[in-house]
Amino acid sequence: MTQTVILRGLEQQALACELIRRAPVDAVVTIKEATRNLDQNAKLWAMLSDVSRAKPEGRSWVPETWKAAFMHSLGHQVQFCEGLDGSGPFPLGFRSSRLSKRQFADLITVVYEYGDRHGVQWSEPPPKGYDL
Repeated sequence: MTQTVILRGLEQQALACELIRRAPVDAVVTIKEATRNLDQNAKLWAMLSDVSRAKPEGRSWVPETWKAAFMHSLGHQVQFCEGLDGSGPFPLGFRSSRLSKRQFADLITVVYEYGDRHGVQWSEPPPKGYDL
């Protein structure tokens, strides 16, 4: 049986402690930051589309390429594998769905900062201070 508890306050912490007390021997407990939410994801893709349309520095990149570039700028690594048909390497990685909410907010902030420096017209104005 799998149980998931989102720790929003003392009540959920108490429930988690009780579940641990009742857990069978060899049970596994994992505590991790929540991953990005759907609103963050939708905002990122709108922003990436805005940057792509603006073609900053003459870069005619699709939104997926911009996402990889911004994630790389934050230190997220990518791995390359050799193609099956000998056409050269292709990238693996840059899965933003695995980012925590905080990491995703950092990614959105980097996109805003870059876009602002390069005159991107946002379809949705940035919040004051990029408080995401």
